[in-house]
Amino acid sequence: MVKKNILLCVSGGIAAYKGAGLTSKLTQAGFSVKVIMTKSAQEFVAPLTFQALSRQPVFTDTFAEKDPNVISHIDLADWADLIVVAPATANVIGKLANGIADDMLTTTLLASTAPVWIAPAMNVHMYEHPAVQRNIQILKDYGYTFVEPNEGYLACGYVGKGRLAEPEEITEKIVAFFLGGDQQDLPLKGRKILVTAGPTKEMIDPVRYLTNRSSGKMGYSIAEEAARLGAEVTLVSGPVSLAVPDKVNLVKVESAEEMYNAVMERFAEQDAVIKSAAVADYRPVNVFDRKLKKQDSTLTITLEKTKDILKDLGKIKSHQILVGFAAETNDVVEYAMKKLKEKNLDLVVANDVTEAGAGFEGDTNIVTLIDSKGDQEALPILSKTQVAQKILEKVTELLKGR
Repeated sequence: MVKKNILLCVSGGIAAYKGAGLTSKLTQAGFSVKVIMTKSAQEFVAPLTFQALSRQPVFTDTFAEKDPNVISHIDLADWADLIVVAPATANVIGKLANGIADDMLTTTLLASTAPVWIAPAMNVHMYEHPAVQRNIQILKDYGYTFVEPNEGYLACGYVGKGRLAEPEEITEKIVAFFLGGDQQDLPLKGRKILVTAGPTKEMIDPVRYLTNRSSGKMGYSIAEEAARLGAEVTLVSGPVSLAVPDKVNLVKVESAEEMYNAVMERFAEQDAVIKSAAVADYRPVNVFDRKLKKQDSTLTITLEKTKDILKDLGKIKSHQILVGFAAETNDVVEYAMKKLKEKNLDLVVANDVTEAGAGFEGDTNIVTLIDSKGDQEALPILSKTQVAQKILEKVTELLKGR
């Protein structure tokens, strides 16, 4: 998808903090995001927050004309491919419905011909007030699109309709809009994709185990993006502290053996498997049923190899696209190419975990994508969401070819 410009307009309600989350989600999804804040919105969240999340200047004052070559609100109005007002208070909805242009937000919207989405957030009684409902209907008649508020506990203490839609929900709708607006047109619609994520735990005794530094962030980002693109996603996850992405079927496992069984049971029905989990290569031969006591001498634990999930999948795959990860500390491309061939992969994602900004636990990664023909695409430092998008672009291409 060609990079699109989103103008996010944040008005003054407690849900302004969700506007920061929406800025982050949209930026990670690959959109270029600029933010307008009303004076009241700045009472809840500082403009610097949005600047840091969007990596763009934040606009707050109609008369702050920093570039003499353009009129700011006209330039922004022309720049936007989509305008999203979130949160939209009763006040800003009323002003937009009646053509009032008295600040940066309202003057820009009045000058724009881009599609406008309104995401209301307010007290349930305010939302239900006849004046607010009339103003909403006026804007609908103008062609504005409304992202309906959710029901639940509100900041004022009431329970009812008025909660701003979640940033993930709004982002998903925007992605679908730019991909054609119809869920049937999503590139992975109808495809089944299995993703593995996180570490495994190999027990030594009831309180000790062997594991690794994997946070699961890469795999969870892949699962989230695949679901957003329409796939039916199964996420086989080791123990992590991450929220389950929307519309993703989670299968929890702990050991390498449990992950192996979970993947094998579901492999036949998958169109693609993306194995980003950091599975233990070895496990203790003997697992003690009681806690081992401290000894004066050294302790020796004998280890045995675990089953190689990727290698076994490569042996039995038929129509499936198989993607593996090669996290290395040296000779990265060489080892990744070897893994690609030995395990019969269609794509390998290679990275040097010692490089700053890459590897475990962080929010960014630096990877090289290598396909079965040996073609390489070295990517710069990107968020793990953006890396997930690049991987899924390749998977989509491979599925079309298959």
